[in-house]
Formats: sequence, C-alpha cells, structure tokens
Amino acid sequence: MSGLQTVPADSRVHDKPTEDHHVSSTIYGSRQAAQGIPRFEMAEDEMDPRLAQRFVKDELLMNGNPAMNLASFVTTFQEAEAEELMKENLSINFIDVEEYPAMGEIESRCVNMIARLFNAPLHDEAAEAVGVSTIGSSEAIILAVLAAKRRWKNKRLAEGKSVDKPNIVMSSAVQVCWEKAARYLEVEEKYWYCRPGKYIIDPQEVVDLVDENTVLVVGILGTTYTGQYEDIETLNELLDKKNKEKGLNCTIHVDAASGGFVVPFVNPSLKWDFRVPLVSSINTSGHKYGLVYAGVGWAFWRSKEYLPEEILFTVNYLGSPQVSFTLNFSKSAIQVVGQYYQLLRLGKAGYRAIMQNLVQIADHLSDAVANMEDGKLFEIISEGHGQSLPLVAFKLQEEKPYDEFAIASHMRQRGWIIPAYTLAPHTEKIKVLRVVVREDLSRSRCDTLIRDLKAAIDYLEKAPAEVQKHLSNKSQAAGETTSEHHAVAHRNRHAVHLHEKHSLGGKYGKTHAVC
Repeated sequence: MSGLQTVPADSRVHDKPTEDHHVSSTIYGSRQAAQGIPRFEMAEDEMDPRLAQRFVKDELLMNGNPAMNLASFVTTFQEAEAEELMKENLSINFIDVEEYPAMGEIESRCVNMIARLFNAPLHDEAAEAVGVSTIGSSEAIILAVLAAKRRWKNKRLAEGKSVDKPNIVMSSAVQVCWEKAARYLEVEEKYWYCRPGKYIIDPQEVVDLVDENTVLVVGILGTTYTGQYEDIETLNELLDKKNKEKGLNCTIHVDAASGGFVVPFVNPSLKWDFRVPLVSSINTSGHKYGLVYAGVGWAFWRSKEYLPEEILFTVNYLGSPQVSFTLNFSKSAIQVVGQYYQLLRLGKAGYRAIMQNLVQIADHLSDAVANMEDGKLFEIISEGHGQSLPLVAFKLQEEKPYDEFAIASHMRQRGWIIPAYTLAPHTEKIKVLRVVVREDLSRSRCDTLIRDLKAAIDYLEKAPAEVQKHLSNKSQAAGETTSEHHAVAHRNRHAVHLHEKHSLGGKYGKTHAVC
C-alpha cells in the first residue's frame, strides 16, 4: 500500500471552491442553487432560463393542487383545444382593436350571446346588447355602481335636490367587492342582516330600507356562503310598489357572479334576469361557471339609457376611435378567447349537461354528508335539486370536542382544500364547511372525498382533546402565520381589519367565503 497517496486532512477541510467549481450543467449543482434566489432585490447578473424556470417551479410547489381545491368557484379545467387557443393569443393586447380587430368582434359576440341568455330586451336577432368584458365580477360591479350613481345624481340635480348621500341597499352576505365599490365610489352601505336560519334577504325588509337616496338595490343569484338564490322577482314587485308610492326610480342590480351560468340551464323558469322589469344591470363571472380560466367577467345593462354618456370615453391612442367603459386599459385577450371557445364548443346543450351533472353530484354529496352517523352529525344549510348553486354548505349539529375548523385542517392533511368559515354579520357565531362542486369534480372523485371525510371524522372522534384543539386552532390561525421571508405579505388579513370601523370585517369580524 506504499503507493497510495492521500491528501492531508487539514488541506481538505480548508479547501475553498473556486468559481469554476460552480460552473455546472446541472440545475442543483449551480451556484444559484447553493446561494439561494433573490427575494427583495434584483440580482446583478442574468440567470440561465432553465435555472429560472426550475426555481420558480420550486417556489410554486407550496401551492395546493387546484383540482383538490374545493374552496373556490374559479374554473380549474379547460380542454386542451381551449388551452392551445389561449396560448396562441398570449401576446395579444385586447384593447388594441386597430391591430387586432377580431378581438372586438369576439367580445361583441360573447356580450350578445350571454345577454340573450339573460333575456336582454332586444327587438330582433341583429340587435346589439349593451355590455362589456371585465377582469372579473369585481370590476363589473364597480362599473354598475358607477353608472347607477351617475344616473341617480343626474336625476337629482335636474330636480334641484341634494346629491350628498347616495346609498346601496344589500345583504350583509355580499361579496367583499360590494364593500369596495361602495367605499371607492363614496356610496353609503345599507345592509339587511342575516339571522340564524335566514341567510338570504327578506324582500320586504330590504325594500323598507330604500329611500330617495338609494341608487341600487342588490339581489344575489347564489351567495358565496350558502349558494342560495335571492328572490329577485318578489323584490321587483315590492320595489315597484314603493317606487310608485314614493315617486322613486330605484332599480335592481343582480350579482350573478356564480349563478349566471347555472340557473339558465338548471332552473330556466326562475325569473331573475332582464325578464324582471326593474333589473337594470347584471354581472357574471366567466371564470366561474362560465367555465373559463381566471379572470374574465361580464357586465350588462338593460339598454343604453342606463349608461350615462359622461362616463363613456372615446380614445384614439391606438389608431382608431374606441368607446371605452372599463377600469383598465391594456389586458390580455386570452380569457375572452377562452370564453368564446366555450360558448361555441358547448352551446346550450353542453352547458346544460355539465350544470345538471354538477347538481346531481352536489345532491349526492349532500345526501352522504347528511346521513353520516345516522343523520346526527351534520346539518345541511344549502339547498339542493337545482334550487341553489351546486355546492354543499354544512355544519355540526351539536357541539363536539372538535369543530368545523378542525375538520378542514384534517382534510387538508389528506390533500383536500375545504374552507371552514363563519357566516355573515349577525350570524357570525355559526361555523360552516363548504364544498364547491365544479366541472372537474366527478362522481368518482366525489366518492373519494366522502370516504376521506368519513375517515377524518373517525380520526377526530378518537383523537385526544389536545389534538382536536390543536387542529381547530391551526386551521383558524392559518392566515396568521408569517413567512420567514416577508412577514407583512402573509399577515392574517382578517386580523388586520379587526379595528376598522368602515368595513363589515372591522365592525362584526366578518369573514368572506372563498370565491
């Protein structure tokens, strides 16, 4: 063994790698893999595209699986043909109709198709509906409130009356975008409050809140909390009566973010849309049950008279005059392309088949949940058989050592993302779980969900009290955890608003159900 040469130990220990040591053809043999990637400030040097792609993918591994996310209404599946079309149009700026005239034509076709689905009062087949594509229902709602406020203001000024205190009448179960719209546009919020067992508006009580300063009354076609449809037709009858008695001119906006693409195919006889005379505007989300990837929404008005001229802009930045009524300018064309694909691909028969399947699967899930432990465990607070959105909202019937948050936490360990939350103000002590049935939740996957829910309950029933409490607290505090890299970015948003006096979150601790 005399020919064997060894490197002295101290030399090995103190050896420092040279720069060449880090020149590697492998991703995880690179210098960047050893040193970490920038988090707050751009690096001075470039990075190989393979490395950048891999490191971004690594960061995204912390995300949940969209197909297992039963918290959200947002579409998580489109056909390969739709995805290919959307990829081909990634570089198209939707607003540039001079260079991309097909985009304006496609938007117009979508507006007309969906408006007719909502029974817009058009006189002939060639009549143009009044509507616009948006980033989502939030933008659509802000536009609707802006138009209604301006109509109200113009009428009041013409009558020589004060325009100081406009208000909106709505349920406290509205999505947070309604609070944003009211706050941004300086409109007072007048709420009808939910109560135990009554999670959608009482039309008479809502109309009682209407006065000469009311710019809109809001009706929800599918609340985010329980999925129930508010009674738009009765609301119309009572509001019409009050308008005539008090000399008012108040109209209704229908928030059909979730229900707009469900009701026409599942419950077509339900009158909620432009068949109802006082409905002046409607919003819907193409990226929910319109079956398009986020984000695309749609806003519609009964006729042009509901869009005051002074809030419309004609711009000529891109080579031709264009009328604009949006809150943004440049945006991608891919979501509108995706919506047009779905309208062509599915037609009414395709949408009907999908929505009816979702209702059947939701009913199957609801029955299974209701029958757990001989029907003594859960109470279903959503409605089935097509009378509400295809979702299941449920709560424990009686107090247990564990709660809904503990169930949600344990289901997360099994890969399922099911939200637990408290209901709207005045019912905020009621905790519920909610499963949204989307297109990609098949009957087979639903049965797997039921199996895992039963297993979670069995585990929690047998778990020590300390474990049950830990799971409950862990789920409720999930938003409070802070990132080691950026604490502020991940701070619990609910906690941030606890001391606000201008929001339902601050006044009542309102949590907004996931959309």
